[in-house]
Amino acid sequence: MASQDWVNKDFYAILGVSKDASDADIKKSYRKMARKYHPDTNPGDSAAEQKFKDITEANSVLSDPEEREQYDAIRAMGSGARFSAGGAGGSTGGGAGFDDVFGNLFNSGGARRGGGFPGGGQVPPEFADLFGGGGFGGFQQAPQKGADRTASTTISFAGSIRGTTIGLREPDGEVIDVRIPAGIRDGQSVRVRGKGQRGPAGNGDLMVKVAVKPHPFFIREENNIRIHLPVSFAEAALGATVEVPTLTGESVKMKVPAGTSSGRTLRLKGRGVKTAKATGDLLATIDVVVPQKLNAEAQEAVQAFAAATTDADPRAGIAVKAVL
Repeated sequence: MASQDWVNKDFYAILGVSKDASDADIKKSYRKMARKYHPDTNPGDSAAEQKFKDITEANSVLSDPEEREQYDAIRAMGSGARFSAGGAGGSTGGGAGFDDVFGNLFNSGGARRGGGFPGGGQVPPEFADLFGGGGFGGFQQAPQKGADRTASTTISFAGSIRGTTIGLREPDGEVIDVRIPAGIRDGQSVRVRGKGQRGPAGNGDLMVKVAVKPHPFFIREENNIRIHLPVSFAEAALGATVEVPTLTGESVKMKVPAGTSSGRTLRLKGRGVKTAKATGDLLATIDVVVPQKLNAEAQEAVQAFAAATTDADPRAGIAVKAVL
């Protein structure tokens, strides 16, 4: 959206909050209004549909700290506020790239790049249309924070489940401790505030993208954990209670119902990944294991079983399903 549109729209009024409203107040007001004006709740009501679009747009800006800061600055300039002349313009960069303890983890962070004022200083491109591509002579922009920097790291599966702390080393030897929260997923990023590039209004942040090594037994699916649980033919046919390993290292008992087939999934509630917001389940997919070798007694037993179940055809109806 063009910044001139931001000048003409009072997002605080649209959401019914004050200009110093907290993030929680904004979120609460948006949810309340979104439920009231949602198109599913007001079918065919064009006014409600437009209201829903307006509050969604307002929330998308005010719920993002960086966009809210830019919006407030743009509204201030558009309503007649002016910056005093003099002072250093533009943001400075000064920070070098990082290496972690294994080397070359960091990529250069993208700073905001502004067009120049005729009288010196820089203006971010998101403000450019307010000035018609020109400037205000000797007026300066507000001081900007330094640019964010990026890094990447790889942690163990156990570290992603329990949480961990890693150290990233700068060329000058300084080590930045990065706390990885419990339950982080592969590909998510962790923000370390104040560890980006320097700027007149303070340092930017460091964004660390986390890769998680796969586990040979546990498979993560969102907050659920899937395992493949081997059971014997007798356990599957007659039913049994078996021990199941979990993420905590302890084993819990799970009932396998009689007549369970390979591929069936049984669920253990609350035994998945625990995060600050939710806890997943443990999903056990049953694999019925057939013995490779049978002694004479076992062969006789299986033959007796086969003779006793001749009326059971596991392939009944398969020919019909296979018709093209």
